[in-house]
Order: sequence, then structure tokens, then C-alpha cells
Amino acid sequence: MTDISSTDSASQASYLRRFTRVIEYIYAHLDESPDLNTLAEVAALSPYHWHRTWQAVYGESVVNTVKRLRLQRAAADLAHSEMPLEAIGSRAGYGSLAAFSRGFKDSYGMTPSDYRKAGSHAHFKSTQNAKEGAAMPEVTIRHVPAAKMAVVPHRGSYMEIGKAFETLFGTLGARGLLRPGLCMKGIYYSDPTSVPEAELRSAAGILLPDDDFPVAPPLERAELRGGDYAVLRHKGPYTDMRPAYDWLYGEWLVQSGREAADAPCFEDYLNNPREVAPSELLTDICLPLK
Repeated sequence: MTDISSTDSASQASYLRRFTRVIEYIYAHLDESPDLNTLAEVAALSPYHWHRTWQAVYGESVVNTVKRLRLQRAAADLAHSEMPLEAIGSRAGYGSLAAFSRGFKDSYGMTPSDYRKAGSHAHFKSTQNAKEGAAMPEVTIRHVPAAKMAVVPHRGSYMEIGKAFETLFGTLGARGLLRPGLCMKGIYYSDPTSVPEAELRSAAGILLPDDDFPVAPPLERAELRGGDYAVLRHKGPYTDMRPAYDWLYGEWLVQSGREAADAPCFEDYLNNPREVAPSELLTDICLPLK
């Protein structure tokens, strides 16, 4: 007699392995045009069924996933490099600067050149030399209760933690565990100013909604430290948050009279990048305090 629950678990594990292989392939070949046949081979599924399965689980087509990740990388290039606009557009898969400008503006609400000058990353840079009386970002002190989490660990550049979030999202979707109100968070264990990029440790996770929530590989259990946190709300693309961290540590913390606790920062993601424009993403950056 067949054990249906065992069969279901084996099927879920099989699909999770397929999703993970495709996610890794997409990130490793982001400069290449997404070919559904190639991705189907990576997933070991027919192109028709692979595409429908991915869209049902992730809520977007494979093509839109690649487009979103490419534009996210382009935003980081614009904010943190001097790379020419034409080169950034070509790297994002656009055949001309005009096409890149249209595509970027459709997603980010401004042209690439305007974004480089005045994107949300520029808001915190400008406060470092602001005149007395200028509006400053607001930081609130919040007591966060200790909590249990289910996470997908990530090692390497924090800019690539998206791979762990894609795996997390795919895992929850394949297991039928996606539900309204799940709290998505990123925990950042390492100091990027002192730890080599390849050795940075972080994790993409959710707060466990109840004690019966199943946690099985690739998910792992983790603890969110309870205590006081300095919370800075960031509005804009995830790639823009580095200046916000620099301001929080370099401006607010040294003037606040508080000290950072010996615990990792975490980010609380308040909306979904699949549902809102990058300019409307809301993230609470949470710095632990003694």
C-alpha cells in the first residue's frame, strides 16, 4: 500500500530541488537571455509544464523574474558605480539606451540618469552634509519580542541574498505554506566592513506563525533576538539601502547616546517586490541596542 504522505513529501522535495537549480542558474547567467527550453532542461520538465509550474508557485513568469532581477542589479550599478548608462542597459538586456530608459522608468518611476542623481540612495547621502534645520530621517526605538523563525541561510554578498529569498518563497509555495500575514525578514550576521564578502553570513526567513508550522530542509530554525532596536524605515529599492545603513551607524548612532548590542541587524520587509514598484518598497532596518 502506498503511503500518500510520503509520496507527497518526495514530490515536494523533487520540485524544490528543481526550483533551486533554476534559481541558481538564473543568478549565474543573468547576463544571458532567458531561454525557456534551457531553463526547462535545468528543471528537468517540459517547457510548457515548467513555465506554468513556476508561475503558479512564484506568482510571476520566469521572464518577469529575470527582468526584475536584472533591473534590480541595474539599480545597484546606477547607485553604487560610475558605469556608463549604455553599459548598464546592455548588461540588463536592453538593445539601446532609449529602451533601457523606458524599461527602467516603467519599474522605478524615473529614468536611469535621474535615478543615479536622485534615487532613494541619495536621500541619506545628502543628510551627511545637510544644513542645520534640514529634515532628517526619523528613527524610532522599538522593543521587539524574541521570536522563532524558519530561514534559508545565505553565504556571500548581501546583494545576492535574493537567491535565498527566492528559495524561501519557492519552498513555501511548493509546500502550500504561503498565507497572508507571513512576516518576511532578513537577518545579517556579519559586519560587511570587516568580513570578506564571500564569507558574509545572512539568512532569509519568516517568523513562525505557530508552533506547528513545519520546518524541514532547505528551511532551518533560527532565533530572532528580543530587545530594543533602533528602527529606520526605508522607502525604495533594496539595492538603495547601503547609504541608509551608513547614516544610521555614522550619524544617528554616534549622536543618540545609545550603543549597539552584540547581535545582528535584521530587516523587516513590509510589502512584496512582486506586487509593488521598487520605489514603493518599505523596509524597516532594525539595529539592536544595549
